[in-house]
Amino acid sequence: MTRLMHRSLREAPPIAVGGEGIRIRAADGREIIDASGGAAVSCLGHQHPRIVEAMQRQAGRLAYAHTGFFSSEPAEELAEMLVGHEPGGLAAAYFVSGGSEAIEAALKMARQYFVEIGQPSRSHFIARRQSYHGNTLGALAAGGNAWRRAPYAPLLSDAFSHVTPAFAYREMAAGESEADFVARLAAELEAEFQRLGPQNVAAFLAEPVVGATAGCVPAPAGYFRAVREICDRHGALLILDEVMSGMGRTGTLHAWEQEGVSPDIQAIAKGLGGGYQPIGGVLASGRVLAAMRDGSGAFMHGHTYLAHPMACAAALEVQKVIRDDNLLAQVRSMGDRLEERLQERFGNHRHVGDIRGRGLFRAIELVADRATKAPFDPALKLNARVKKEAFDRGLGCYPGGGTADGKRGDHILLAPPYITRAEEVDTIVAILGEAVDAAIATTH
Repeated sequence: MTRLMHRSLREAPPIAVGGEGIRIRAADGREIIDASGGAAVSCLGHQHPRIVEAMQRQAGRLAYAHTGFFSSEPAEELAEMLVGHEPGGLAAAYFVSGGSEAIEAALKMARQYFVEIGQPSRSHFIARRQSYHGNTLGALAAGGNAWRRAPYAPLLSDAFSHVTPAFAYREMAAGESEADFVARLAAELEAEFQRLGPQNVAAFLAEPVVGATAGCVPAPAGYFRAVREICDRHGALLILDEVMSGMGRTGTLHAWEQEGVSPDIQAIAKGLGGGYQPIGGVLASGRVLAAMRDGSGAFMHGHTYLAHPMACAAALEVQKVIRDDNLLAQVRSMGDRLEERLQERFGNHRHVGDIRGRGLFRAIELVADRATKAPFDPALKLNARVKKEAFDRGLGCYPGGGTADGKRGDHILLAPPYITRAEEVDTIVAILGEAVDAAIATTH
């Protein structure tokens, strides 16, 4: 009997006892290929010697220092590495313990920015349906994940509203061009600004590549440039949630680099520390920083474990490894191979409607009928069946349900570590193919 509250309270998962490279070893002796990096977290795999050594060094020096009294060397060096060159105008870093905390901080930072510059009416945020921004109450309210929101709906703030996602497979109309689709989405966003009153909108919040809720959905060309223009015209901020898609996952350090825009505030987490320590961060533009520094002089927010020295030391070494080993190029090349293998295996599969993503961030969407895009009956829980069949074959993948509209739809997400080799990519897709076919067979 376990006293630990697992995600399922009816069954306990196997115990992980070791890991090396892209594999995790369970107590029962099974070895599992970690093809999703957990939840797109383990970007450098498991027990990377440089990261372990860096953590050991830091533990021997300083484990913790409260930011109300001290800063620390690894926190300062990590911030300098990330924003010392002010990428896209981002000029300051604020380190927390995970993605949800990062989003909470980003929302508060946006609100405080407008209070500081004398625009206190700006208290509303616009986000998108079929998005996910975290599981704390503020982040959950910002997100558009219907099934996650449902039990807590009475507790969620009405400061958030949601527009149509840039999800071409599900939302683009028959005969509609990509440019027309972008124009329609931009018009809807503009209409939402007008409905709320542009002077009342603080920010638009979006994932550059939608993660677990919809399964690696990139925006159509020009979408984020249109969004940026609307925000600028109305004086609102652009917040980009790169908790899952950022820090190299899509082939560039920041996913927004592929969109031709940069955010005013950015949330990062999973690939920042690669799972070696809990860490997330908020990157703020120079103008947001200046407003707080020159106004009240402080960001009115905080947590006990801000800029934790051990977490920052681990994340710093993760980022150094990504740089030193030229792993962004590896993500791009292995991402191309992963796409090719997925297309070969599933491109003509009668129950795979879409294959999408960027870099080592890919997903397949499962459908009952390719022609109509009709999802499987949610009661079948097909995505969970695929996860089980894959795990039984030695593969860890990340399933998702409610892909189409929050209730219906199934997808399987892959986010293997950046160190994944070509033959391992081939193995991942081969096993996934067996698992998908076996899972679908159980539904008949």
